[in-house]
Amino acid sequence: MSLAARARELALTFTSWASVTGSSGEAAFPSLMLQSLRGFDKSWLQKIEGDSFGRSNVFALKRGTSTRTIVLTGHFDVVPVENYGPLQALAFDTVKLLPASIARLKATRENPKALADFESGEFLPGRGLLDMKAGLAAGFAAIEAYQGEASLLFIAVSDEEERSAGARSAAAHLAEIATAEQLDIKLVINLDAISDQEDGQAARVVTTGSIGKQLLTAFVVGKETHAGYPQDGVNAAYIAAELVCALELAPELSETTGAEIAAPPTALSAKDLKQGYNVTTPGFAFAYWNSLQHRRSGAEVLEIAKSLCARAMARVEARTRQKIRVMDFAELVKLVPADDVVSIKNVVAAQGHLDFPEQAKRVTQMLWEMAGLSYPAVVLGFGSIPYPAVSLRDEKLEAAILQSLLPHGIGHVKYFAGISDMSFFGEASGDLNAVAANTPIWGTSFVMPKPAGYPTINLGPWGRDYHHWLERLHAPYAFEVLPKALLSVIEAVFKAG
Repeated sequence: MSLAARARELALTFTSWASVTGSSGEAAFPSLMLQSLRGFDKSWLQKIEGDSFGRSNVFALKRGTSTRTIVLTGHFDVVPVENYGPLQALAFDTVKLLPASIARLKATRENPKALADFESGEFLPGRGLLDMKAGLAAGFAAIEAYQGEASLLFIAVSDEEERSAGARSAAAHLAEIATAEQLDIKLVINLDAISDQEDGQAARVVTTGSIGKQLLTAFVVGKETHAGYPQDGVNAAYIAAELVCALELAPELSETTGAEIAAPPTALSAKDLKQGYNVTTPGFAFAYWNSLQHRRSGAEVLEIAKSLCARAMARVEARTRQKIRVMDFAELVKLVPADDVVSIKNVVAAQGHLDFPEQAKRVTQMLWEMAGLSYPAVVLGFGSIPYPAVSLRDEKLEAAILQSLLPHGIGHVKYFAGISDMSFFGEASGDLNAVAANTPIWGTSFVMPKPAGYPTINLGPWGRDYHHWLERLHAPYAFEVLPKALLSVIEAVFKAG
C-alpha cells in the first residue's frame, strides 16, 4: 500500500470512530487506535489522572539506532455533530456523507463554494476528518514508512476541544518518559489543521509557534435600586456594557509580529446575574473575553485590561456620579482569610459539571461577599486554563526545517492562529505567576503543568469550515503531500543534530 493510500485509510478509519469530547467514544478511541499500530516497538495507554471521563492518551515508540527523537502529536477528540441536522447520522461516515452533502447543497443552495469543493473530488467531509484525524493519520503513516536512524514517538491526546486535559497530562510526563526510554527529544511536531477559504496557499504552511490565550474576566458589582430612581444606584448591566465597549476589538490587546496580527479581544459572554423579572436594577454582572497573545505575559495582559477598564469606569462615573473601584482578583484574595479562600475554591471545584468561567465567577462572588465589600467595583481576573504563546527559538533548527519543506511547496508563518496543544509542549514566552494569582480556579478546578519546553512546530492538513457541518479536508495535500513533508522534516531535524 502506498504512503498516500495508507494515510487515507487511516484518516477515514479514525474519523469513523466517533470521539466527541466528553463522550464514551472519546474514552474508547485510544484502545481502538492501539489495535491499528504497525511497525512500532512499544505502545501504551497513559491514563489521565483524576479525569472524570476515564480518558487516556496513546503513546507509541518506533526506536531507531539513535536516541535523537522526534515526537509527532495531535488530538483525537472532536466537537459535537448536532449542527449536521438531517445528516447527523452520517457525520462520521465520509463515504456516505459526501454524496449526501452534495445532494443537500444542491437542494438548499446554501454554500456554492462547498458544493464546488465537493464536486471537484479534492475535498472530503466528516466530523473530525480535518480537525484533526487526517493529521494524526499522516503522522501515523509517516512513522510507519520511516526507515532512518531517528527514534519516533507518537502521542495522540484527548480533550483538546475543551480543556486540553490530554496535552496537559502528556506534557507533564514527557520528560520522565524520555528519561526512562533514553530519548533525546529534538522536536515536537503538532499535526493540527489550518483553515483557508481561498486557494489553500495560506494554509499549506509550517508554523514555528502557536498563539497564546487568556480568558480575561470581569466580575461587576453594582448598587441595586428601584428602576424609578436609577440615579440612586449603579446598574451592573450598564457597567458591564461599558466594559464590553472598551474591550471589544481593542487594538491595545492585539499584538503584531511582522505581517501576522493576533486577533483582538472579543466578548464571549456578558450577562447580569439577576434571576427573573422585577423593577430592581441588576446588582451583579459577569463578562469574559477571548484574548490572544504572541509574546505578552499574563501580567501585561492584565495591566492593559486594567487601563482599558479604568477608562470605561471614568465614563460610568461621569454619568452616574458614583466612584467605581477597579481591582484584580489577587487584591480581593488578600481581603479574605487564606483558609476560607481554600475552602471556597474546593467547594466550587467539586461542582465539576460547571464550566470553568462559571466556576471562576462563583469563587469571585463568594469571596466578594465574604470580604464584606459593598461599593460598586470591577474585579478583573482570568477564568480558564491559560495557553502560553510558544515559538521556536533555535534559528539553525528552524532554517533546516524550512529548507526541507521547500520541495513540497510549503510556506512558513510564525504563529498557529488557533489555540493549540503546542502551548503545553513548546517553548513558552512569559511567566504564569500573575495568571496563577488572578485565576480563581487555579490549582483546584485544574492543574497547570509547566510547558515541557521542547522545540515545537505545527505541520498539518488544511481545509475549510471546521466545527461546521461543512467541515472538509483537502485530500490531495493531506494524503499525498503531508506524509512526505513530515518525513523530510524528520530527516532534516535528525541531521541537524
